[in-house]
Amino acid sequence: MRYLLYAYILFFSISISAQEEKDPFTIDVNYFYGNIAEHNTDISHLITGHPSGVLLSFNQKTFGKKAWESRFNYPDFGASIIYQKFNNEFLSENIGVYAHYNFYFFKRNVMFRIGQGLAYNDTPYDKVENFRNNAFGSHLLSSTYLMLNYKKENIFKGIGLQAGFSLIHYSNANVKAPNSSINSIAFNIGANYIFDSENPTEYIPSTEEKFFKEKIKYNVAFRTGVNESDVINTGQYAFYVVSAYADKRLNRKSAIQVGTDVFFSNFLKKHIQYKAVAFPEDNVSGDEDYKRVGIFVGHELFISKTSLITQLGYYVYYPFDFEGRVYNRVGLKRYFGDKIYGALTLKSHGAKAEAVELGIGIRL
Repeated sequence: MRYLLYAYILFFSISISAQEEKDPFTIDVNYFYGNIAEHNTDISHLITGHPSGVLLSFNQKTFGKKAWESRFNYPDFGASIIYQKFNNEFLSENIGVYAHYNFYFFKRNVMFRIGQGLAYNDTPYDKVENFRNNAFGSHLLSSTYLMLNYKKENIFKGIGLQAGFSLIHYSNANVKAPNSSINSIAFNIGANYIFDSENPTEYIPSTEEKFFKEKIKYNVAFRTGVNESDVINTGQYAFYVVSAYADKRLNRKSAIQVGTDVFFSNFLKKHIQYKAVAFPEDNVSGDEDYKRVGIFVGHELFISKTSLITQLGYYVYYPFDFEGRVYNRVGLKRYFGDKIYGALTLKSHGAKAEAVELGIGIRL
């Protein structure tokens, strides 16, 4: 259910404005071919071939009818589908659905895309039938992809070309072990088509004042979800995170944050008990506190009613050593009015995911 909510919030947050006015849109199709990055030696047995696949995208263009569009150089937003073969018998293939943004640079010749969504793997870990797939512990995965392309539109009767590089990431964010994850680095080449190209729309210049000022805002957020330790079959448990922080807008696009998190991670309570019994040489008594307290600094990038958050934290209360004292969080917020927001974030320690957090908060 959490994954369905994840997809809904992400897609809703970047597609709602398309319901008001219809601007020209484009489609593009790309073939990609590349390599699996060995970010963890535990997945070396899964890197036996070159992954390949097809990426199909629908892109809604913007022209400045809303202030945020000109602020970000008239990006596109849309939805995409990826079909990927790993050319490995244990990983088999994935199919994913995404919501994405396209941002443009260098006179709109360079496009950077970021997409987030869900993927389905047809051969996840199974202790009998597929115990070698330690990358994916479940059929459903969260997935992110990045694309950097040189792009030319409307070269001939609406048809254009594009080529560049893509990074595709799959992980279930420790909802269920195992979860070593897979990163594919690929070269892509494709074609795009713009509908109604014979009637181009003019870009509307920004009329916003450059100076923007806002008082310091105070936030309280509650996050929750389900996760499991790295030890297979130790069970999935709910976790709870309470956060309080202040933020200060630097301009219309950005704000900086500073605050604290309190973590109540029930999976860690069970993991401490397991370590005390299974590894007595580690001198774990089993009575260590499973709660943690962290302080963090962060940044928030405001895009329409959606924002991208990135945070870096450090545990100041850390009674049991688990993945190190430094943690990070990245994700999306969706504002419902000026004060209330929902959030979908990934909390990790470096490249090691701990949990996908579904949250709600208030900004005062």
